[in-house]
Amino acid sequence: MKLLFSSFILLAAMTTMAQQLPKVSTGKIERIQNFPTKLIETRNVDIWLPEGYNAGKRYAVVYMHDGQMLFDPAITWNKTAWEADETFGRLLREGKIHDCIIVGIWNIPERRFADYFPQKIIDSIPEPTRTAILEKQINGNPSADRYLQFIVTELKPYIDRTYSTLTDAENTFMIGSSMGGLISLYGLCEYPEVFGGVACLSTHSPLASYELINEQTDAEVAVKFRNYLSRHLPAANTKKIYFDYGDQTGDAFYAPYQTKIDDLMTSMGYDEDHWQTHFFAGESHSEISWAKRLSVPVLFLLGH
Repeated sequence: MKLLFSSFILLAAMTTMAQQLPKVSTGKIERIQNFPTKLIETRNVDIWLPEGYNAGKRYAVVYMHDGQMLFDPAITWNKTAWEADETFGRLLREGKIHDCIIVGIWNIPERRFADYFPQKIIDSIPEPTRTAILEKQINGNPSADRYLQFIVTELKPYIDRTYSTLTDAENTFMIGSSMGGLISLYGLCEYPEVFGGVACLSTHSPLASYELINEQTDAEVAVKFRNYLSRHLPAANTKKIYFDYGDQTGDAFYAPYQTKIDDLMTSMGYDEDHWQTHFFAGESHSEISWAKRLSVPVLFLLGH
């Protein structure tokens, strides 16, 4: 009964989010309801336009995952949000970043792991861990490659036709947290001609769900992703890559995994102008923590 009640509350919250536009402190939101796609489940896309947006300028584009959690805590399921409008708006007013818009791509909760799990490593994961991940996380239907294809071949062309954007890779970015960090990094590897940089906050580097993390996770899953990165990361200092993590709640797992990714970045020759990893002591795996430090990756990617 308690589980059913909790599911009802979450469904009610998601329905409210789908019906209401987020209230923002600066700029405005335009929504594409159930963006049409032949590749994945339809979902809302919220576009944030800064104060003074006009077609006489050209704007960089920041694609952000978990789009329903970006702007207005009053209508999110957990009453917290990234408050991205406040951070981007402030940095623009202060003249610290280039003109930009945000494209917030909603997740489908039951498909989130499937859409965000780096698909090309799945076949290399040994059994029985591979089956456990497929059954417990991905519902047997991995879709990250189609999700990225949706962004690159369906959503981005629409955004570039509809808004006054800079369409080149140097002005196209992705930002995500947790699994959203994974899909951002994976997307940069798969489409380096499209994206100029990514920010991966509280990246879920173990890849396995928390209940599956154990002493074998690194050897069986995370190492497969690092092997993929060693082969597919763009050449050193041709893109911008940002990581961070805290040490509370889910982030408490991440330090040893992130350290190994950092070792890889160092071995590839990335310098501090093109790669940063930050540790935030006392910060948790939450929108509250990501909102507090969002300015750090935004400045790194878009700063003058």
